[in-house]
Amino acid sequence: MPGASANIGVVGLAVMGSNLARNLASREGNTVAIFNRSYEKTETLVSEHPEAGFLPAKTYQEFADSLQKPRTAIIMVKAGRPTDAVIDSLLEVFEPGDIIVDGGNAYFPDTIRREKAVRETGVNFVGAGISGGEEGALTGPSIMPGGSDESWVTLGPILKSIAAVAEGEPCVTHVGHDGAGHFVKMVHNGIEYADMQLIAEAYDLIRRGTGKTPAEIADIFAEWNRGELESYLIEITAEVLRQIDAATGQPLVDVIVDQAGAKGTGAWTVQTALSLGVPVSGIAEATFARSLSSHPEQRAVAAALPGPDDEFTVAPEDVDAFIEDVRLALYASKIVAYSQGFDEIRAGAAEYDWNIDLGAISKIWRGGCIIRAQFLNRIADAYAAEPGLPVLMTAPYFAEALTRGQAAWRRVVVTAAQSGIPAPAFSSSLSYYDGIRADRLPAALVQGQRDFFGAHTYKRIDKDGTFHTQWSGDRTEIEAEDTH
Repeated sequence: MPGASANIGVVGLAVMGSNLARNLASREGNTVAIFNRSYEKTETLVSEHPEAGFLPAKTYQEFADSLQKPRTAIIMVKAGRPTDAVIDSLLEVFEPGDIIVDGGNAYFPDTIRREKAVRETGVNFVGAGISGGEEGALTGPSIMPGGSDESWVTLGPILKSIAAVAEGEPCVTHVGHDGAGHFVKMVHNGIEYADMQLIAEAYDLIRRGTGKTPAEIADIFAEWNRGELESYLIEITAEVLRQIDAATGQPLVDVIVDQAGAKGTGAWTVQTALSLGVPVSGIAEATFARSLSSHPEQRAVAAALPGPDDEFTVAPEDVDAFIEDVRLALYASKIVAYSQGFDEIRAGAAEYDWNIDLGAISKIWRGGCIIRAQFLNRIADAYAAEPGLPVLMTAPYFAEALTRGQAAWRRVVVTAAQSGIPAPAFSSSLSYYDGIRADRLPAALVQGQRDFFGAHTYKRIDKDGTFHTQWSGDRTEIEAEDTH
């Protein structure tokens, strides 16, 4: 392809890759080279979108030859071995200074490993989280790139050209080095799990308690979307609840099997939080709720277990108040989920030596991504006012919202428990809220138990040092150093 010159290339032309390539090609100044393992997909994309001016390549060498230096290629293939295979193929035709970007949902330790290995060849490797689904890839996603400062110089303007825009700002920032981008995208997805589960619990409580139809509940969500809960997920919830199944005439939500799928990012978020010692109970319960839903064989057996004697029904005169309670509980629990997510990002940054700007992260999530919401502006404001804010939900705006909503939140959790309606994300979020604000926790007893059976020692509130009680002896207390 003599004379051809693209400033960016895309490898992997499934739906996300194709849409991202089209997005890139639609922006002024971009010329896009494309490559797919099966050339048929490449030909189809070129023929269906002649306006894009794609530069198709049949081989990796042809692909590399069509790119300006430093060559920049975005990989959009399945995580795992397919990603490694493409990286290896690109390294055969790329040169030092070139840039390979993994735009898939890679597990961040894999990204750290790949970045280290690729760096040794002189090529830059960037793990970039891309959120927004198929539509976002085409029209403007939220993008979370990691990688080196050197790669950001070339890559930054390209990614800014295709990112979503929120309040005049592109929804992309250089998150940090090596795996930082995929780490932040992982936590984004974990928060997404919590957000979706909380919305589902709100729907379930309203439907069971008031008997309202999905269409009527859709109107409630649409109304909520005009207030402080305004977000993409609330908006699409109303759309889903309004949908009627063409085959049966029933609400679509009633004919969908009640088993929620997961692609791993929620579990990764929880596993990583456990290793970092960060409680993300709302995200964990949302992840476990999907797991529970996906075991119909157990649920069928357990259906015989007893529940409350009386069916839960809200009196007609109390319906509006109950719905408002659920709205306030949803907002309070949402605050907890985001606070926990940002705690994990802060802990990850400290563990892996990433300089992550939490306020910047909240800003790039305002558009393009699945959890985009008006609410994120308040998070950005909180970190602008206090960059080192230790607990997000203690910022004045969120503290006021929790103060305003906590009585309703408690009523909803009590009602759910008494009525036998599972509300794990609502309940665990409230328990976390009460735990983190507690003056004293029963962890003192746990530490005593640990010392009893394993001589794990403990500290005292009244003096410095580490201590152990000789439980199997005369039960006198000694300083821990004396036991060794």
